[in-house]
Amino acid sequence: MTKRTLKNLSRYLMHSKWWFIFALSLTLIGDVLSLLGPKLIGLSIDTMRNPHGGVDFDQLYTYVGLMVFIYCVSFIASYVSQNILLRISQKVAYSMRKDVFSHLEKMRIHYFDTHQTGDIISRISYDIDTINTSLSSDLVTILSGSVTVVVSVGMMVAISMPLSLIPFGTIIFMSFFARYRMKKVKPLFTKRSIQLGQLNGYAEDILRGHKTIKSYGQEAYFFKTFSNHNEVAGEAYYQADYQGSIMGPTVSFVNNISLSLISAFGALLYLRNALTIGNISSFVLYSRRFSGPLNEISSLVSELQSAMSAAERIFALLDEPEEIIDSDTAVHLPKDVPLGVHFDHVNFEYVKDRPVLKDLTLDVKPTQQIAIVGPTGSGKTTIINILMRFYEINAGTITINGINTKDIARESLRRSMGIVLQDSWVFCGSIYENLTYGVGDCDMDAVIEACKKSNIHDYIESLPDGYQTWIQDDALIISEGQKQLLSIARVFLSKASILILDEATSNVDTQTELMIQNAMQEVMKGRTCFIIAHRLSTIRNADEILVIQKGEIAETGDHDDLMRQKGAYFSLYASQFETQDRVVIEEKEEDVV
Repeated sequence: MTKRTLKNLSRYLMHSKWWFIFALSLTLIGDVLSLLGPKLIGLSIDTMRNPHGGVDFDQLYTYVGLMVFIYCVSFIASYVSQNILLRISQKVAYSMRKDVFSHLEKMRIHYFDTHQTGDIISRISYDIDTINTSLSSDLVTILSGSVTVVVSVGMMVAISMPLSLIPFGTIIFMSFFARYRMKKVKPLFTKRSIQLGQLNGYAEDILRGHKTIKSYGQEAYFFKTFSNHNEVAGEAYYQADYQGSIMGPTVSFVNNISLSLISAFGALLYLRNALTIGNISSFVLYSRRFSGPLNEISSLVSELQSAMSAAERIFALLDEPEEIIDSDTAVHLPKDVPLGVHFDHVNFEYVKDRPVLKDLTLDVKPTQQIAIVGPTGSGKTTIINILMRFYEINAGTITINGINTKDIARESLRRSMGIVLQDSWVFCGSIYENLTYGVGDCDMDAVIEACKKSNIHDYIESLPDGYQTWIQDDALIISEGQKQLLSIARVFLSKASILILDEATSNVDTQTELMIQNAMQEVMKGRTCFIIAHRLSTIRNADEILVIQKGEIAETGDHDDLMRQKGAYFSLYASQFETQDRVVIEEKEEDVV
């Protein structure tokens, strides 16, 4: 997995490969020049020609001048290189986010139904930020450190081969130790990323339902469960960082032992006239330059493992299957033409061997209004999911005007359908933008006409900025009923041939429900309609009512036919209206009081 992850990361780096190569070259130049410093320092010390303090000042000034020059050039090269790599890392993060978001839009609905939104957001934000930080800072450290280690070893060998055996031993030991620690630490950082994603997902769920939590007085319970999730995530963080932190002190200890040995054996070589004082000084400085990058790289182990785990989560998301691509021969449905829908012996299951729809056969004629009722979990919404090809059916066929939906371009199929859901969605933007998204630029007169038909125009005009009033998701200025009316206005503007109403009046009061029903009657004219409803009063005028039980059509007919059959629909209707009658009586009694 690590090799594949590195390969995927390198693919993003190659988008700026020439800048990357230029930055590497500057890093190489800067580090090599800076590593000439210890050699020049040793030569400067050796300008003392005799033990009485005689100094060759001409040579000394020459060496000092060279050191100033090379350190200035090294600084400039390193500064420019770091800025280039910083820009490259930001481009990588930008490209990753773009690719992830683009991929999310093409992925199957099943992924979103089985993964927490907070975990997905964690991948887009935290995981990519972790990769960005690693590329912008850790990559510079690793590249610079690698060059420093290689050049330092070469310079130490040039000064004294016997003395170089000590740092060689250090390298061999640290290579085996680092490999051992990385195998042990990597799974811990993967677990840390997963736990953080789960914590974010749980927190998002709580925040979305905070009103419900408060209304039931369950703050203490959810605080306790969040604390449990937080504790698990905190422990995962601790274990990963603790195991990762062992590397740094170990490397420092080994390097200090190495330096002690170099000092001792260097003194012996000096006494045998095998080395000068300047040689020993240069060797010690190179050994320090050699050990410095090892310390820095070892301290980056935890960050590198975190970045690798984050990258694996990103690429695992990018590897998730997308929706089936339309064939080159996919057809487009005609616009502004009534459409008929036919389900022919359709079977479907979300989970293998657990059927949700069984041998469903249904014929819906153009402009016909079909209501679908049944208990929760019976498969009502699933019929809409497979009609819109959010999920692919396991057996049977679905056709629209005689064309198999698998042969219809997915965009054309979905644009032919207008949807009003139980929980209508608004995004951050103006009311006008919310009304026209997915439609494009619309004439203002057409927008106003659609809003008038949807009984929402007067409310919009009462707002300070009218149709340019800025709203946000879950904004308090827009009630649930008004969101539903906005959704109906969208359908008017979209001119969709098929209308889907999924529990469109379940979350509103009686007066708002009447407004929505009047708007729905207007929008349903000339359209093929699928109406999913628990409130049976909203479907009495449907051309045909389907009663779904355990994934099968239990009864079918219009309202009067089903009432005469006195079957499942009759029982649902009777129990619902008995409850409603009691509510009406109680409301009247309160009004009298």
